[in-house]
Amino acid sequence: MGEYGHSIAVAGTHGKTTTTSMISLILEHSGLDPTILIGGNLTEIGGNVKVGKGDYFITEACEYMDSFLNLKPTIEIILNIDSDHLDYFKDVDHIARSFKAFAKLVPEGGKIIALVSNPFVKAATQELENVITFGLTENLDYWAKDIHFSEEGFPSYNLHKGEEFLVEIELKVPGEHNVLNSLATFALGDLLGLSREMMKETLKNFHGTQRRFDMLGRTDKGVVVIDDYGHHPTEIKETLKAAKNIPMKKLWCIFQPHTFTRTMALFDEFTEAFENADRLIIADIYAAREKDIYKVDSQSLIAKIKEKEPEKFALYFKTFDEIADFVYENAEPGDYVITMGAGDIFRVGEMILEKDFS
Repeated sequence: MGEYGHSIAVAGTHGKTTTTSMISLILEHSGLDPTILIGGNLTEIGGNVKVGKGDYFITEACEYMDSFLNLKPTIEIILNIDSDHLDYFKDVDHIARSFKAFAKLVPEGGKIIALVSNPFVKAATQELENVITFGLTENLDYWAKDIHFSEEGFPSYNLHKGEEFLVEIELKVPGEHNVLNSLATFALGDLLGLSREMMKETLKNFHGTQRRFDMLGRTDKGVVVIDDYGHHPTEIKETLKAAKNIPMKKLWCIFQPHTFTRTMALFDEFTEAFENADRLIIADIYAAREKDIYKVDSQSLIAKIKEKEPEKFALYFKTFDEIADFVYENAEPGDYVITMGAGDIFRVGEMILEKDFS
């Protein structure tokens, strides 16, 4: 990153991949030929990496193991700060301290684009004078007004810079969280002097990255199957809330917890993350880099959810085959099924769709 005149690092507990992808496309469409590193696959660049010839470097900045402190950004975006990666961080205050150190990496003349409505982001940046703010309230540098959702669940809004109305933004990715991601992207582009009309059109035509509210298909019975990478309670809650903006009969959520330490550390938050799911199925925990610590499991998560909401439709199945069979047989026309998790739960969605041909 130190080799580039403009090195952009996108940080935050949630939204890094989508925001980095949005920014990558506005840089591409501006003819700046950026070097790109994304944590997910972006169809337009044929993967997650592109080596450009321009003077722009755009990358996700992951906080895990404090790895983002090794970067050399001239511009930072801090989307949010939340409890996560608690197999490394002691608590959210420890995370916030790392983000504060990250914010101080920006050299003189550089900028930080920050969601200061998040209290931890505000604390990490409030002593700095190089901060550009964005969010949903009018006291910010870039903010969204009059948010509306289409029948497909996609938001549109009026984008303001201070008191000045700039442009109406229409998105093809769902949810209020993507309003925030697009605001950060627009603020970055405006800082670089990019065409506002080009940014508007790029955002309008952005359909997301793979495994971010990814439409897998529709069964012969008329059941829509979607896959999403969300594996943190905040991400799950926001994604299911976004899905509810789409006219549907019932919303099924098939969730695979990701790592034992995350499931245990955020157990209470997980029990409250599925309020917008009409039908909930939880698979076994995906171990990833960990070994089974035998202190938490999916059955106990289901039991706690049922204790809080006795009428909640919430089931556990041991195998993907059982889940796919149950959903295929019981989901009705007009239902939406969303698989969620950072492991291999997407296979269940594929298995459901394959049953039309078996």
